[in-house]
Amino acid sequence: MSTDPRIRAWVEVSSSALRQNFEYVRTIVGPGIGILPVVKADGYGLGLTELVRVLEPSAPWGYGIETVDEGRKIRSLGVMRPVLLLAPIPPGEVEAAIDSDLRLGISSIDALKCVVGVASTLGREAVIHVEVDTGIGRSGFDWRDVARWGPEVIVHTEKEVRWEGVFTHFYSADDLQCGAMTDQADRFADTLRVLSGLRDEGWIEHICNSAGLFGRYDFVGGLVRPGIFLYGGKSWLGLPQPDPVVAIKARIVLIREVPLGTILGYGATYRAGGRERWATLGIGYGDGIPRALGNGGEVLVGGRRVPIIGRISMGMIVVDITGLSESSGKVGDEVTFVGEDHGEYISLEEVARISGTISHEVLTGLSPRLPRIWV
Repeated sequence: MSTDPRIRAWVEVSSSALRQNFEYVRTIVGPGIGILPVVKADGYGLGLTELVRVLEPSAPWGYGIETVDEGRKIRSLGVMRPVLLLAPIPPGEVEAAIDSDLRLGISSIDALKCVVGVASTLGREAVIHVEVDTGIGRSGFDWRDVARWGPEVIVHTEKEVRWEGVFTHFYSADDLQCGAMTDQADRFADTLRVLSGLRDEGWIEHICNSAGLFGRYDFVGGLVRPGIFLYGGKSWLGLPQPDPVVAIKARIVLIREVPLGTILGYGATYRAGGRERWATLGIGYGDGIPRALGNGGEVLVGGRRVPIIGRISMGMIVVDITGLSESSGKVGDEVTFVGEDHGEYISLEEVARISGTISHEVLTGLSPRLPRIWV
């Protein structure tokens, strides 16, 4: 797609591919299972507001977030569905969360007491989902101590607080061979059995992220929490792969012919091996392009792969287009970092692998300086 020539670099987001991935999840989990798209970190870097607007017609159960500000932004769109805070929040934000009708993930008795106190002061009901730590370690009640904390949670959820859900999080869902998912699911099941013996009312159970819901259908529960799959990030070989959602593009802003031995960039990490033709792109690590792609990554110019040379600067990247015809690389032409160009494709996972990270970080690291263009 060609875009406004005044834009030097941008992110294209396909609304149709996003919806297609959502509907594929719905096909996999079947009827009766709620879908909670995880839209934290500004919708995985794609833009929370537009993301929610695109997903709303698909009727998700609700939305998963990590900050109160994200929840308030969703509410400002007029969305009435459940919005669940999947991470602990500071005590000072509890009032704003309850006032915005956000579900709260609870990981400690102290946090629950705070919620009870604030809800009582406001005269409003608070809705909670209790997180169980079955091995990830970062948050949640310890599954081994459920006989201790379970009764305490029940005591504090009799009046001002409604206990709606129980959840845990896989720490190695992308590795089916290690057995961690089975261990965690067993621990979660043991926890639920103890809790069920203490409380008659049911709750929504949820455990599966993107990798989990495709890797082990038997762990689905009443709700699933897809994230990276919706945004075009692949799980791993052998599992369903999503439609590509994101393309990252920039324009050529300068072309230079350089002689043998010309050095390039900070640290002089590249030197021309002969007479070469270089193209400078109007994008850099200030826009969220991983600096680790310097002297290792590639981009697409006119459907051809060309190497990134030298270190990546804050707002400029240089690529070697020596092998291309002059008609294939001109000032103003589009260059693709992630996405398709004339049948050639660079995936999000390829960029993440070369950068020594994961696709989640590539997406969420994209700077606000890059406009998100929904197509």
